[in-house]
Amino acid sequence: MRPCWVEIDAQSFEDNYRFLKSLAGDDAELLAVVKSDAYGHSLAICAPAAVRACARWLGVTSVDEGVAARHLCPEARVLVMSGCFPSEGATAVKHGLTPVVWEAWHFDEVENAARAAGAEAFAVHLEIDTGMSRQGVNLDGLTAALARFGSGSLLRLEGVLTHLYAADETDGIATDEQLERLDEALKQIAAVGFSDPSKGPEWLSVGASAALLNGEAVSIGILAKKWGMKPMLRPGLALYGVAPQFEPDEPLAVATARIVLKPVLRWKTHVVGMRTVPAGAVIGYNGTFVATETMRLALLPVGYADGLDRRLGNRFSLLVRGERAPLVGRISMDLAVIDVTDIDGVAAGDEVVILGSQGEEIISAFEHAEATGTIPWEVFTRIGARVPRKPAPIS
Repeated sequence: MRPCWVEIDAQSFEDNYRFLKSLAGDDAELLAVVKSDAYGHSLAICAPAAVRACARWLGVTSVDEGVAARHLCPEARVLVMSGCFPSEGATAVKHGLTPVVWEAWHFDEVENAARAAGAEAFAVHLEIDTGMSRQGVNLDGLTAALARFGSGSLLRLEGVLTHLYAADETDGIATDEQLERLDEALKQIAAVGFSDPSKGPEWLSVGASAALLNGEAVSIGILAKKWGMKPMLRPGLALYGVAPQFEPDEPLAVATARIVLKPVLRWKTHVVGMRTVPAGAVIGYNGTFVATETMRLALLPVGYADGLDRRLGNRFSLLVRGERAPLVGRISMDLAVIDVTDIDGVAAGDEVVILGSQGEEIISAFEHAEATGTIPWEVFTRIGARVPRKPAPIS
C-alpha cells in the first residue's frame, strides 16, 4: 500500500467532547459537528467516538452524510445542517434524520415525504438569519415560515437555530447584535403560540466552537430559558483539538482550552527513496530550487493530489527523525522532496510527519494554514479521499 496515511485518535476526540461539554454546562446540549467527513477526520471513526462520549446529537452536511451517520450510530439524533435538496425528503424521513429548513420548498419537500410515509409528525429545525446572510429565514419572512407549522401540518418545530458569524471577535459587538435579532425572532415565535412547551420548539441552537470557548454559553442559556427552551451548542473545530484564533485579544479561557484540547489527526508518510545531488542540481519542476552544495534528498510519496498544498514547496518543513526537513522544489501531484542534508541517518522507510508531532517537534494545522493563506478547517478537509484514515495506534 502507498505509504501516505492519516491516523485518527478517537480517544482524544472523546476527551475533547467531554471537556467542551464541561464548558457548556449541565443544562446545555452539545451537538457534535461531524460534517464534511468529520472535517476530513473520518465520519466512520469520529461519529461513534462522539456517541461514546455521550453525544446525543450529530451534525452533518447533507442527507447522504446523514444516512451514513445513521448506519454508524443508530440511536443518535442526526441534524442535516444544510437542509434537504429536491427529492431527498423521502430519504430523510425513512432514516429518521432531522433537516434544517428555511426555504418554502424545504417545507414542501419534507412535509410531502412525511405524508407519503404516513408519519403523524416529523421534527425539523428552523434556521433564522440573524445577520450572516447565508442561509436561514430573515425576520421579515418569519411569519410565513411559522405558518407552515399550523393546524394540519405534519411538521413539528423542534428547534430554532442561528449561526454566529463573528464569535471569534472578542469585542462581542456583532454577536450581541445577532442575539438581539434572535430574541426578536423568538418573540415572534412565542406570539403565534409556540411558547407553550407542548407545542413550541424545545431547542435553541446557537454557537459553534468559538462561541463555546469564548463563554457565550451563558448568554445563550439565558436566552433559551427566557423563551422556555433548552440551549444547544454546535462545536466543530474544537472537537478535533484545535481552538479558533480570536481577535484582537485571546480570552484567558481560550488559552487554557488550547492546553487541554488534544489534536485528533496526524498525517504521515514514509521516505521511499534517497539520493545525493551535487551543487547546481535542479530539483523539481521548472527548477525553482537549485542545490548550492552537495545535498542529501529524501523522496516522499505525497503530493498536491493528497492535499499537500503546492504552495508549500521551498517554504515549509516536515518532520523526520524528530527534526524539521525543508521541502525543496515544487510539490508534484504525487511526490515531494525534502532536504535531509543536516539530519543524520535518514533512510528509506523512515516515518515523516506532515501534520502532527514527532519527538518534541509539532507541525500544526495553523502552521499549514499560515503558510498557504487559509484556515485550519480547509487544511483538514482538503486532505484527499485517497489518503486512508486509520485509527491511531494505542500508545
